[in-house]
Amino acid sequence: MMIPPVVWSILFYAFCTVIAIQVFYYLYFFSRLAFYKAPAKEVSHEHPVSVVICARDEADNLARNLPGVLVQDYKTTHEVVVVNDNSTDDGRYVIDEFNKSFKNINHIQLTQEAKMISGKKFPLSMGIRSAKYEILLLTDADCTPASEYWMQKMQDAYTDNTEIVLGYGAYHKRPGILNKLIRFETFHTALQYLSYALAGTPYMGVGRNLSYKKEVFLRNKGFSSINQIPSGDDDLFINQVATANNTAIVIDPDAHTLSEPKKRWSHWMTQKYRHYTTSRYYKPKHKFLLGLYSLSQFLVYPLLAVALIFCNWWMALSVYGVRLLVQSVVFFRTMKKLNERDLVPWFLLLDIWLFFYHIFTLPAIWKAPRKNWD
Repeated sequence: MMIPPVVWSILFYAFCTVIAIQVFYYLYFFSRLAFYKAPAKEVSHEHPVSVVICARDEADNLARNLPGVLVQDYKTTHEVVVVNDNSTDDGRYVIDEFNKSFKNINHIQLTQEAKMISGKKFPLSMGIRSAKYEILLLTDADCTPASEYWMQKMQDAYTDNTEIVLGYGAYHKRPGILNKLIRFETFHTALQYLSYALAGTPYMGVGRNLSYKKEVFLRNKGFSSINQIPSGDDDLFINQVATANNTAIVIDPDAHTLSEPKKRWSHWMTQKYRHYTTSRYYKPKHKFLLGLYSLSQFLVYPLLAVALIFCNWWMALSVYGVRLLVQSVVFFRTMKKLNERDLVPWFLLLDIWLFFYHIFTLPAIWKAPRKNWD
């Protein structure tokens, strides 16, 4: 049975529409990050800072990464609040040992589970409420600052109107294709949430590198509205309280944090499922914008294949070339800014891989969130 030419014409126009949507996102949203320059400040201030870290059975991570937080080049008053949440390992002794040399550690030892509160929201809430200073800087026990200027760079983004600062939580560069896939997905996520923030539509942050004022947390009654959701202490909280006027970003490589990536595909997918199950609770406008972008991205290569085989191949390549050109400029500039430039030669293959990534993570749309601590 022959398919009428009009059907192929419709598919070609659908392909053109998908490309147009993609180009719109790259030009309107993502170019903001690609060409971003941090606002010049005549005077920089160093505010008192409370770093808050939650840990559960992470003695090894604390021993490995806590020194990077404790030796920050920061002359102004600061503290490191470490919440050890019902750990059964030697975490408390690791913290106590560091406390002998660093007197600014505020060690909180939790010995009881919180009822009806999922994830790490309760220990994080305890850490925030115990913090002495207004500016909070959040990271995880498995993260280490990329430089000794992390604290200074992140807090320097605050102005009179700023209440939230979004940072970039990168992963260590390691051999292997899985490392590239993880880092590209992390980069691609950051490309979205940092660009949206610059466009006045902030929708999430990452707990590996995030800062906000204690007053914002208290004013919004902490995590009370999302306590029943297993995760979301970073992205859902920011989704609720961030506005066009109260949110800033910091992408200076010295202000990044670094984490050790998963070494097995199954472990990484489990982590991603958990994160994606929270997106269903985003505000409707964010779900629409993110959903439209993901759908258009998912359809690019299937429709390109159809257009190349059954339609005018050179017209299909020309239309795709417009997206490729815009995407190349945005990816090159943004990867350079986020210190991921080694991914540049791979970006086309990695972009094609996102089609399969969407298929792998699709079950997260209907799966119930798992009640993991992190």
